[in-house]
Amino acid sequence: MENILHYPQLDSVLMVEKIIQQLKNYPTRMELWRALPKKMQYQTFKLILNYLEKSNKIIFEDNRIIWIFPNSKKLNELIRGAVSV
Repeated sequence: MENILHYPQLDSVLMVEKIIQQLKNYPTRMELWRALPKKMQYQTFKLILNYLEKSNKIIFEDNRIIWIFPNSKKLNELIRGAVSV
């Protein structure tokens, strides 16, 4: 098991969630990490992404991060524009 040096605080988790939702494209891990308004340890950042994935808020597709939680405006627009079968 990985030796965890620092656990994220709630404000850090919320900051990452907010940035993922605000970005127009689907960022890679590194693009997202660089887009954060304040710096954090990369290990802490990875823990946050693992938490978000396990809580079904994001998925990783082709190394891109996609916000899938029901409050996603992008996802709702895609669903509205989809062809029903």
